[in-house]
Amino acid sequence: MGTGTTIERRTIDPVPDSERHGSPRNQFTLWFGANMQITAVVDGALAVVFGAHAVWAIVGLLIGNLAGGAVMALHSAQGPRLGLPQMISSRAQFGVLGAALPLVLVIVMYLGFAATGTVLSGQAINKILHVDASWVGIVIFGLLTFVVAAFGYRWIHALGKVASVLGILGFAYLTIKLFADQGASTLLGHPEFDGVAFLLAIALGAGWQLTFGPYVADYSRYLPANTPERTTFWATLAGSVLGSMWSMSLGALIASVPKSGFLDNQVGYVGDLAGGGAIAFVIYLVIVVGKLTVNTLNAYGGSMTMLTTATAFTRSNIVRPVVRMACVFAFLAVSVVIALAASADFLDNFKNFVLLLLMVFTPWSAINLVDYYLVSRERVDIPALFDQNGRYGAWNVTALVTYVVGVLAQIPFLAQSLYTGPITDALGGADISWIVGLVLTGAIYYPWARRTSNPPEAMIEPVREPALS
Repeated sequence: MGTGTTIERRTIDPVPDSERHGSPRNQFTLWFGANMQITAVVDGALAVVFGAHAVWAIVGLLIGNLAGGAVMALHSAQGPRLGLPQMISSRAQFGVLGAALPLVLVIVMYLGFAATGTVLSGQAINKILHVDASWVGIVIFGLLTFVVAAFGYRWIHALGKVASVLGILGFAYLTIKLFADQGASTLLGHPEFDGVAFLLAIALGAGWQLTFGPYVADYSRYLPANTPERTTFWATLAGSVLGSMWSMSLGALIASVPKSGFLDNQVGYVGDLAGGGAIAFVIYLVIVVGKLTVNTLNAYGGSMTMLTTATAFTRSNIVRPVVRMACVFAFLAVSVVIALAASADFLDNFKNFVLLLLMVFTPWSAINLVDYYLVSRERVDIPALFDQNGRYGAWNVTALVTYVVGVLAQIPFLAQSLYTGPITDALGGADISWIVGLVLTGAIYYPWARRTSNPPEAMIEPVREPALS
């Protein structure tokens, strides 16, 4: 890949052993830093906004983060073994062309998170620069994201380390300040339990982690092939869950403050909590760096997903870096436009967005993980992932039908503002659709795939081609 200052040359092609580098510790700092950010604070606040007491919200968020984080970390463990971006490996389950179905939904997810994150980051940049025009901060943030995502893998991991350090310092100060200002009794006293709100908190935590699944292996694929899977798994899980839980817990506590102004002005409220002045300036900088880290993941992963979709039809497995950079730019341009037109009803829309994504990604995760670990048993024909006439074919009926069934089966369990399923009504409004999506999809896919799949006897490595400059 070259030195740390060069533009990444690899795109969707397998990473050769000669370019493998790094340590699982980098997975910890990347995912810790990516989760120490304002949108995770908002996600935690939602659990309280929609009815949970802060104590039970934090417990529910922890359960959800651990459950979803375990699934996400299992995807991460595939990276060193395959040396491929995450969604390329989906071709082993869905077929070379069939993988385009979840891929299109992945791109929509990345755009949604990039746009919502850009709104909040733009507010922080505007406060740093003391400007009122909202578009200024949004455009500047989009350009900053492009720079890091365009340079690629090494820059992204370096940014994760910076975000980890700044996040610890900034969030530690905010946590201490919040307890000093409000007192533990105000924030944690009288923890009444609400079952429906508790299940929503679990769903919010699980949804947050599960939506990282489609790109998490993009950032572990350069690790040496002999990196133990358990090491990658635990480093990713620990970083992601610790970072997200700190942020979400802070959000739940902030939302529990009587007459909190957080709902109306998330970034401004955090700045006021810091105490204003120079300290607020630093906190705004922490917000920007944390959001820059995760937004770069969205842009980089989004470009990889766009390339994976396009190359399935062009039958190419080599993409020049300039094409990847063009995809990053196009992706960010669209996300900036969406951010500029974002609805003022941010919190409610964001909650529905996360829960809707849960419906379409839990079946994908179930199919990918069941196939990789239980059916194929980590044996993948990597060259066939790029060949419509190869082992995996163009379309895999087993995976595609199971995926559609897994999505449709969740509809009666949905709890959305536009639609509430009949079973959800019977449960008093509790959303357990993500559990149905994981368990039912896995239960259908495993026996069917055992009869229809044709995994190789051992891992089939690609014929290595030189990187393009």
